[in-house]
Amino acid sequence: MPSLPPLPSFRGQGRPGPVPRPKVPVPTARAIVDCGVYVDGARLPGHFTPAKARAQAADRGGFVWIGLHQPDDAQMTEIAEIFGLHPLAVEDVVHGKQRPKLERYDNTLFLVMRTVQYLEHDLDSTSEIVETGNIMVFTGHDFAITVRHGEHTGLAGVRHELEHHPGRLRLGPFSVLHAVADHVVDSYIEVAGEVEEDIDEMEEAVFTPNMKIAIESIYQLKREVVELRRGVVPLGVPLQQLTTNENLPVPKEIRRYLRDVNDHHTEVSETISEFDERLSNLVNAALAKISVQQNTDMRKISAYAAMAAVPTMIAGIYGMNFEHMPELRWGWGYPGVVALMVVLCVALLITFRRNKWL
Repeated sequence: MPSLPPLPSFRGQGRPGPVPRPKVPVPTARAIVDCGVYVDGARLPGHFTPAKARAQAADRGGFVWIGLHQPDDAQMTEIAEIFGLHPLAVEDVVHGKQRPKLERYDNTLFLVMRTVQYLEHDLDSTSEIVETGNIMVFTGHDFAITVRHGEHTGLAGVRHELEHHPGRLRLGPFSVLHAVADHVVDSYIEVAGEVEEDIDEMEEAVFTPNMKIAIESIYQLKREVVELRRGVVPLGVPLQQLTTNENLPVPKEIRRYLRDVNDHHTEVSETISEFDERLSNLVNAALAKISVQQNTDMRKISAYAAMAAVPTMIAGIYGMNFEHMPELRWGWGYPGVVALMVVLCVALLITFRRNKWL
């Protein structure tokens, strides 16, 4: 009878693990928030896939506006194949967390903007105050694609408002670029106003007598202002390019609207830069206030120590156990020494009170 081959040994290897299942790609429709076709300033009725939307726009002489939320690599690759997007820009979109910039790929503009959101918090807390995200806009001759990273600064309101102004939609897909940039800069102004209220409250707390504030809260707000400045200020260069570079395919009328957005951005950037200086002054004032409070506490401790030293000294002298000491056998010696201690302590107390040590 032929011998059977030996069974494979798994000693020291453990049981074989489960076979990993292949990752199922998520449909592109999951990342699409809205997809509309606009012709002569009006949106065409119905629902469209990106491919059908671009075909309709080409046939009717309009443009497509697609809104995406945090697409993955496969989803963004499909969109890129339909609209001919550059792979480098697609890579930036998938990774997210990009600095504000403007890039041109042939006839397509790629604008990256940082979004900010103010988080409610207590004045003396050290929690996060400003949350950041990204909005990226592709603009071509017949399409506008907006990609949002983060759960704030939604664009549904921007789309609805723009659809109520057909005159601006007739300017083409660059009207979407202006509307989104204007929305982002308006959110900067709103967040800057909220942060300014926090700084005002901290200034009031620091300069109010007998009111304590944790200096860690000032440092936290200063760090959040730095994060806000990093997200807001760099957008000034792309906006300046959009308004002054005539080689970019931006209509003249859109440039006029973008100049207004650039002006608002300049104002909010200057305001945020002032926040850093105000907070630095607040830190110095808070440290000075703490130093003064420490000096006051030390004077009080020194005064109480001096008052305690008088009876300690007298009691120490009479505790030496010498045989010949003044008033040692006097009947009123003990009450007299106690009265002397009290009188000296009261005299010191009055002196310290007059010098405002206590």
